[in-house]
Amino acid sequence: MEQQKKQGLNSMINFSWRDTAVTVGILAVATICCFFLHRGEQNDGHAPLVFVLAILLISRFTNSYFYGVVSSVIAVIGVNYVFTYPYFSLNFTLSGYPLTFVVMFSVSVVVSMLTTQIKQQEKIRMEIEKEQMRGNLLRAVSHDIRTPLTSIVGAVSAVIENKDKLSEEKTLTLLNDVKDEAQWLVRVVENLLLVTRIDSDSTKVTKEPEMVEEILGEAVAKFKKRFPGAPIKISMPEEVLFVPMDAMLIEQVLCNLLENAVLHGGVVSAIDLSVKQEGEFAIFSVEDNGVGIAKEVLPRILKESIYKEKRETIDGKRNMGIGLTVCTSIIYAHGGTMRAYNRKEGGAAFEFSLPLKEG
Repeated sequence: MEQQKKQGLNSMINFSWRDTAVTVGILAVATICCFFLHRGEQNDGHAPLVFVLAILLISRFTNSYFYGVVSSVIAVIGVNYVFTYPYFSLNFTLSGYPLTFVVMFSVSVVVSMLTTQIKQQEKIRMEIEKEQMRGNLLRAVSHDIRTPLTSIVGAVSAVIENKDKLSEEKTLTLLNDVKDEAQWLVRVVENLLLVTRIDSDSTKVTKEPEMVEEILGEAVAKFKKRFPGAPIKISMPEEVLFVPMDAMLIEQVLCNLLENAVLHGGVVSAIDLSVKQEGEFAIFSVEDNGVGIAKEVLPRILKESIYKEKRETIDGKRNMGIGLTVCTSIIYAHGGTMRAYNRKEGGAAFEFSLPLKEG
């Protein structure tokens, strides 16, 4: 309860130099506009409207009630003192003006409070979605991670208990199964660590200018270790392209998308990995000519609801869809966007953008 009260107080009074500068700047612009529109007229009905708009902008671009309410007081006094006849003197007794200024102050305060509440509700909604994503992820892991562990224990026990009875071929088969299951667990743990790293409020993505050609080369090399026969075509711009990024994280995104094409694309005979520059963004895409994405899954494939399904790859092995969540989290943390769609020619496409300039 005390914590909630403290948070409520912070939302009302939260001083920052950035918000102060925004408030002063907007009020200054509003004042200049009113002087420009004034031109010596005694009827300055535009001034209250200009300052109400200014307060709306202040409430939108600052982070507490404090700046909106204080700006409302300043606006009422300023309009009365500077833009109401007699000029440069406070007078709230003139006919009609008391009601005008009371309404202006009330509207300004209400607008400020409503705008601030909307921003806070949006922040709460994002936090709730974040917690839901974590909860769904943990449920998916706790449910599906038992299967490979059980297989590993079973295969190792069979080898130990029947070492004199099993043929060398059967023993190698069981050990290869153990290896496959262990590798799958390693990938799951790596993805979970990446999700934890990205979702941590105390951790920020450290970006350095990286050559796109090297990033694509590293990602393809890692992918080829698991799928040496996968048909990949790489397309890059002729000029050298540097993009600010965390190289390891973006390589993980590309590896996850390439694996997704092989594991969920059905019969895939071509995978296109490309990057191009569009304005101030670098656009990366992974496309395949497989079966595409089911219509009922497409709208939510990059969202947390994908965890609620039991998904299997084309070779019958389980897959929790963790990779797509990792990809989305990493790209958002870099200030980019990501989308999935079905190609007109057939097959699926995943595309993400990264800003060329650090924001």
